[in-house]
Amino acid sequence: MDKIVRTANNAIPDDPEWSTYRFIIVAAKRARQLQGGARSFLPTTSRKPTVTSMEEVRRGLVKYTDLNQIAAAEALALAQQEL
Repeated sequence: MDKIVRTANNAIPDDPEWSTYRFIIVAAKRARQLQGGARSFLPTTSRKPTVTSMEEVRRGLVKYTDLNQIAAAEALALAQQEL
């Protein structure tokens, strides 16, 4: 079974884990926004929203919030308060 090589092509620049899964989710959500009529952050000749969204994510132009990381940080803070 082939493993995905983690490179700048399939990772979010500010993601410390270089999660390929997170890259795909953020790019897919951005592609849906573009399909819904949102304007691109980049001048592009591509008519495919997936290509545009992946390039926007690669360049760090798409802001996202990882709710799992926030919940984990809150749980850790709560656990430390109880000690």
